[in-house]
Amino acid sequence: MTLARGELEAFASEMFEPFARNDQRRWGRVYLRGLLTDGKRKSVEPMAARLGEDGNRQ
Repeated sequence: MTLARGELEAFASEMFEPFARNDQRRWGRVYLRGLLTDGKRKSVEPMAARLGEDGNRQ
């Protein structure tokens, strides 16, 4: 794991820790990673597709 990825994971853990449910914390981390990836469209479905996730879920 690169230093930047480790720092991002630490930030995401701290940022999403207050979320009540585990799935909310997980999707928060996915969303954050999606915002940082290449790609013109930053809506949920295209970001999820780039990350290999199902973007049809709320």
